[in-house]
Amino acid sequence: MKKLLSLLLTLALLLSGAALAETAQPALTQDLVVLFTSDVHCGVDAGFGYAGLAAVRDAMAADNHVLLVDNGDSIQGEPIGTMTTGESNIQLMNAVGYDIATIGNHEFDYGMDRFLELTQEASFPYVSANFTHDGELVFDPYVIKEFDGVKVAFVGITTPKTITSSTPAYFQDEEGNFVYGFMQDDSGEALYAGVQSAVDAARAEGAAYVVAMAHLGIEAGCAPWMSTDVIAHTTGIDAMLDGHSHSLLEQEVVQNKDGEDVLLAACGTKLQAIGYLRIATDGTLSTGLYQWNNDVALPELLGLEGEVRTAVDEAGAALESRLGEVVASTAVDLVISDPETGVRIVRNAETNLGDLCADAYRILSGADVAFVNGGGVRDAIAAGDITLNDILKVHPFGNAMCVVEATGQQILDALEWGAQVVPEENGGFLQVSGLTYEIHTYIPSSCSQDENGMFTGVSGEYRVKNVMVGGEPLDLEKTYTLASHNYMLKNAGDGFTMFQGCALLQDEVMLDNQVLINYITQTLDGVVGEAYADPYGEGRIVAVPEAPEA
Repeated sequence: MKKLLSLLLTLALLLSGAALAETAQPALTQDLVVLFTSDVHCGVDAGFGYAGLAAVRDAMAADNHVLLVDNGDSIQGEPIGTMTTGESNIQLMNAVGYDIATIGNHEFDYGMDRFLELTQEASFPYVSANFTHDGELVFDPYVIKEFDGVKVAFVGITTPKTITSSTPAYFQDEEGNFVYGFMQDDSGEALYAGVQSAVDAARAEGAAYVVAMAHLGIEAGCAPWMSTDVIAHTTGIDAMLDGHSHSLLEQEVVQNKDGEDVLLAACGTKLQAIGYLRIATDGTLSTGLYQWNNDVALPELLGLEGEVRTAVDEAGAALESRLGEVVASTAVDLVISDPETGVRIVRNAETNLGDLCADAYRILSGADVAFVNGGGVRDAIAAGDITLNDILKVHPFGNAMCVVEATGQQILDALEWGAQVVPEENGGFLQVSGLTYEIHTYIPSSCSQDENGMFTGVSGEYRVKNVMVGGEPLDLEKTYTLASHNYMLKNAGDGFTMFQGCALLQDEVMLDNQVLINYITQTLDGVVGEAYADPYGEGRIVAVPEAPEA
């Protein structure tokens, strides 16, 4: 234990960077170390894992006051979250012994009611200074912890991008009015004012230090609500521990509204690092990271995992046993192969499972149209009970639903790119919802691509024709809302570059397998029925092998 503690203290000095100058604050008799995690995304056994995290916490507690906090997005991202709608994650966080948590955008992926239920199961409080219902805060904006008579406030902040990076309907009433919010406005001023109010209240209660637990991010796309934006427009925060961007940031010094220094740190994702804030007995503050590498992953550290290791293992075993759990049923075979020949067709022709998956994206997102790449529909589902394992076999990749604004021209280009080799297979072949189209396979593809196989344009006649959206001809100049996943819309997966730069309306709202589960269980009332009876789909995609007679 002493050897491990010595190692951790040495690492703290090496990783902390320059500490802030001593201020006239009440004195601690021991250093206070605030360990923080963020964006665990169900990685309960990734990196340090929760067991390793608990071991680090216990080692640090030998000679320090220690708190453990989480900055959001802990309950979504892998089957352990999907299959238990976050329950196993909260149970493990309870076992680890978290002291406080704030809310990330993905805490809402299982719906508002479910999230609020989970907060009641947590043995630690959630805090957010800007999550509101009908204009009133849902949770306390901060909590104060006291050590040696010194009060330290922890203020929670949740990104206002949550509404578009989760499911908007979860924040609306039955009439479609937004009743939940995050102090969002175009300027950021509403958020800054809400945070400032919480900080001022904490100071008025006697807080000697104020620590912001933020799920804001530092990417430009997070503006005007980036962590640096909030620091620059407020006063009274001593340190901000951030999440959302999955960034690794040991320590950055950012000036607040009055030109005073504020520490900013972030710890990445899936427990690849454990962040810390140290408030020393002399009043100085420093931040840093314990990163999962050979310097930290010592046998003696792993030997301290104890009861949390057991809890993680038991959760994993329970997950395996739940793979056979029935979540819905289907009256028809849902196919990816031709039922007559057994040849896979989901990558070059419409199938009823392709229709189902695309419908799930469109209906749950409320978009005009939806695309699902055939290569992302991996397995069939036989008529009868549908288990969790069946769903995960259809969508095993964990892609996340997004919605963009796209022009009719971009939609046409995507259809053309997906159909470029039909009747041959192509993982980028598009199963669709909300539109119909023809593929005139006698027309040679004139799609061009760069050296990396990425779409660059169409030089000749389009083989995709007669595209209809909602029964109306596709308007190349019109803007439509398009649902798909991050793989295609954000990351240009399968070479779909035409959507790069499109306005992002919903960002990584929920995992593809959760989208499919929710559509079947909620929209279809748990039964895939006769609407999907035809294995070849309902005629959304028609291949035309010969030129029509003049």
